[in-house]
Amino acid sequence: MTDKSQNNDPTATPTPTPDELREQVEGTRVELGQTVEALAAKADIKAQAQQKAAKVKSQVQDTAAHALHVAQDKTPEPVRDKAGQTAKAARSNRNLLIGGAAALAVFILVRRRRKSS
Repeated sequence: MTDKSQNNDPTATPTPTPDELREQVEGTRVELGQTVEALAAKADIKAQAQQKAAKVKSQVQDTAAHALHVAQDKTPEPVRDKAGQTAKAARSNRNLLIGGAAALAVFILVRRRRKSS
């Protein structure tokens, strides 16, 4: 008789079937796996630092590109033309410039040695 009275109780929850229990266990496993992954990601300091460094690097590159564009926009045309001509001349006479810089370095070194003697 007690079994019948328990079955008629509208507040009693039905006993889950084995298949339902397996589904609940599988769902709990999936949730637990996701929780573990989230905790592992929070604990991975190296990966967080790399992500932060990549973000900062990207921001710096964007800022530098913006500053370059602003500088180009504010530089008068004749100055840009002259800078371009100078760069072109330096590229075409690279060996001459390197030789001149080397000669200047030797001159400075010789002069310093004479002063220290």
